[in-house]
Amino acid sequence: WTCYPNGAEDICRMSCEFPVILKPAVKTEFNAFTRAKAWQVNDHAGLAARYAAARRLVPEDVIMIQELVPGGGEAQFSYAALCRDGEPLASLTARRTRQYPIDFGRASTFVETVERPEIEGPARRLLRAIDFTGLIEIEFKFDRRTGQYKLLDLNPRIWGWHTLGMGLGIDFSFLLWQMIHGEAVSAPTPRPGVRWVRMVTDGPAAIQEMRRGRLSFPEYLKSLRPPLELATFALDDPLPSLVEIPLFGRMAWKRGAV
Repeated sequence: WTCYPNGAEDICRMSCEFPVILKPAVKTEFNAFTRAKAWQVNDHAGLAARYAAARRLVPEDVIMIQELVPGGGEAQFSYAALCRDGEPLASLTARRTRQYPIDFGRASTFVETVERPEIEGPARRLLRAIDFTGLIEIEFKFDRRTGQYKLLDLNPRIWGWHTLGMGLGIDFSFLLWQMIHGEAVSAPTPRPGVRWVRMVTDGPAAIQEMRRGRLSFPEYLKSLRPPLELATFALDDPLPSLVEIPLFGRMAWKRGAV
C-alpha cells in the first residue's frame, strides 16, 4: 500500500493502519530525510509531525507513505536473473537474511540461496510481461499477516550480492558479457544453501540482532559455514577487502555528520 499525499490536508484526512513509513520517491540531495532509508511512524500524530519535517527538507510531491510489512531479513526474498526478451537465461532465488542497518537496511550483509516457487513464478511472469532484457533483481517481502509475498521493487541493474552466484557456477557479469557479444549463454540449475557475506557490515548487523535477542552467537557462526562467498576478500587480490574497512568508516562518519 502506497500513498502520495497532496499536502497536510491529505494527512489529516488519511485513514490507514499503523505503523507506516515515510520515504522520498527520489533522492536528489543529501539531508536527514534522504539519508535515512525510511522514517517509521506509529500513530497519526507522529505521521503529521514527520510529514511536516519531511516537507521542510524535500518538495511535497517527492514524499511517499507506505505500509510497513512486518518482519526482518528472514522475510526478505529476491529473484535475480539475466534475461533476454523476457526469458531468464540464468537465475537464482535468495533470502536476504541480514542487512545493515537492521531495520531499514541500505544493503544486504548476509544472503543465502533458497527455493521459493511462490516468488519465482510471479517474477518470471512479470519479466515476460515487460519483455525485459538484462540483469535484474526483483525484491519481495513475506507478509505473515496475509501469507502473501508482496512485491517491493525492481532493480534493473547489478546488485550488491551478485557474486553469490559464483558459488553456484553462475557468474552473472560474465554471462551478461557473453549475451552482449552474441555468445551462447548457459548456467547450471541453482541449489539452496549457498551463502554470501560482507563481513565489514555483517558483523555490526549480527551484533544488533543478538542484542535484540533474534540471533545467538552459535547461530551466527553456523550461518558462516561453507559454501560461503566473501563479498570482497580473495587470496589472490586482498587489497579491496583491506580498503573497504576505512571506506566504510568514512561513509558512516559522513552520514552521521549530516
